[in-house]
Amino acid sequence: MIMKKKFAALGISAIVAAVTLAGCGSNNNEASNSPSASAPAASPSASAPASESASPDNTVKLTGDFEIQYFVGGYGDKWWKKVIADFQAANPDLNVKESGGPKINDQMKPRWIGGNPPDFVYIDGAGLNDRQMVEDGQLEDLTEWLKDAKNIDGELISDILAQPAQQFDGKVYNIPLVLNSWGVFWNKALFKEKGWTEPTDFQSFLDVSDKIKADGTTPFIHTGKYPYYINGSILYPAIVSANNNDYTILQDMAANKVEAYESPAVLAALNKIVALRDKASIQINHTDSQMLFLQNKDAFIPNGLWLPNEMSKDIPEGFDFGFIPSVTQEAGGKVVANTSTATVAIAKNGKNKEAAKAFLQFIFSKGQASQWAELSGAPSNIKGDISSSNAPNFVKDAAKYLTDPNTVVIPTITYNADVDKAMMDATDALTISKITPEEWVKRVTDVVKKVSK
Repeated sequence: MIMKKKFAALGISAIVAAVTLAGCGSNNNEASNSPSASAPAASPSASAPASESASPDNTVKLTGDFEIQYFVGGYGDKWWKKVIADFQAANPDLNVKESGGPKINDQMKPRWIGGNPPDFVYIDGAGLNDRQMVEDGQLEDLTEWLKDAKNIDGELISDILAQPAQQFDGKVYNIPLVLNSWGVFWNKALFKEKGWTEPTDFQSFLDVSDKIKADGTTPFIHTGKYPYYINGSILYPAIVSANNNDYTILQDMAANKVEAYESPAVLAALNKIVALRDKASIQINHTDSQMLFLQNKDAFIPNGLWLPNEMSKDIPEGFDFGFIPSVTQEAGGKVVANTSTATVAIAKNGKNKEAAKAFLQFIFSKGQASQWAELSGAPSNIKGDISSSNAPNFVKDAAKYLTDPNTVVIPTITYNADVDKAMMDATDALTISKITPEEWVKRVTDVVKKVSK
């Protein structure tokens, strides 16, 4: 799924605990922090409309136009269609408009720039960067509202979030809806058939790659055109591992501190990408790389937990996803989980902020969490226990890593958009031997210095 995500920490009791939620609302007045009486309790299942569990005490009526922008990628749009229909049914006097699709971010960009944005936005996919939107003054400040905001079940939203909202200079502008982790996938069934050992660290990864190559299979494939996959799954965990499991180096990088990019840990991580590259990795475009992986023509692929759902129509019978958040740690070292979130926010220039806040209260509920899981096949940012759920095995495997106290979980980090692009472009060049690790550092720090002026 082509999605630019934020790296996030869990702080969770059960990582992919429950699954995510989402919703909609409307009105032209400022919303209170109490659940809107016209926004009913979330439906307990994907098949039961939310309106069936509506509060009988409807005192607040949402009216007017309310527009929701959502990107459609690996999670699909079934949940969005369902939750919007439920919210509309619960608020018949509200005119809900959905603006969604794979290219919606580019299509809506002129409106954001022109000061006429939709009321509510799902920040996911290429073309949206939450830090940039905050810096451009495009998002509503939710700091005070979130302190006391309750969902439609009467629970404090902040209490049920597995991953807390990221702060920008001490303020909150967006709330994590989807919780995921970058990592490396393989086919357990293939590994069992071939007698290959599943990797637990970098050396075991390289060792099994030799055996895989000798068998005539490409060990590693990645989406060269979209380098944030390899950055998220390989580079950033490698930097943390090389920095004695201290992720603050990534926070310093996000703060545009040149010395962080010039640290030995960054160079060591880049050299691991070189080692991986030289072990017969291959880069190709996004969906083709995933198809080749599913055809067992390539043994490993860096990706996010959305991969199986995104490719669900193409997964061959018997394919069993294996997953580990990182492979760049030394033997005996801690696994580093570079978690990612997709967030939701309210437009500062939106015309119906009351509906947007009611929508937030509607979607951040345990009922919608279950509905998200059922319809998207992905983990959510709502706390909960999925061990006895119908969640896929690879999601449960990820949960084991993410709830392990020995796992290093990277907190939410968003880079400057220009710096982020510079890192992706440099990694792309590094993986095809056009530049050296030292030149990667030079390219990126030049941009860091420029944006810091």
